[in-house]
Amino acid sequence: MEPKRNVVLIGMPAVGKSTIGVLLAKSLGFSFVDTDIIIQAGEGVTLQEIIDAKGLAFFREVEERYICGLEHHCHVIATGGSAVYSDKAMAHLAENGVIVHLRIDLESLEQRLADIGNRGVVMDPGQTVADLYAARRPLYLKYGRIAVECQSLTPDQIVGRIIQALDENPGILKPETEC
Repeated sequence: MEPKRNVVLIGMPAVGKSTIGVLLAKSLGFSFVDTDIIIQAGEGVTLQEIIDAKGLAFFREVEERYICGLEHHCHVIATGGSAVYSDKAMAHLAENGVIVHLRIDLESLEQRLADIGNRGVVMDPGQTVADLYAARRPLYLKYGRIAVECQSLTPDQIVGRIIQALDENPGILKPETEC
């Protein structure tokens, strides 16, 4: 297998992709990028404002366009939880990166998503957190090359588990000297 250069974090909203991403990038000596922030900066509005004004389908198109436009190397990339809805975006991310699924159980997720209405979460009207979890979980399992359980671990422990998994899969990342 050809070595990869980026580490891409996928998972449910509020699982900690951005927090873990910053810490992981620091540990690996990589740069960090958050696709949600790139979208907001590029569009000049929050994710929730995009969803409210133009709808879920439009948001998914915007998200796919921004992700497919990424040309980063030696980065930790935190994606929005809905990135997995786009086969094209996920193929682009996997082309030059190893995809890490940050997993969380439904009970922990529901506790963390108390403010779901303001987070810019891609959810159909009337969809519950449990519905969203059931819909996305198979996609995360499909795309994740490495999976790390997160609900009972600190961010530093999660980073340690990711680094351990990367170490156990030699060749998954290019040597640091190429970054």
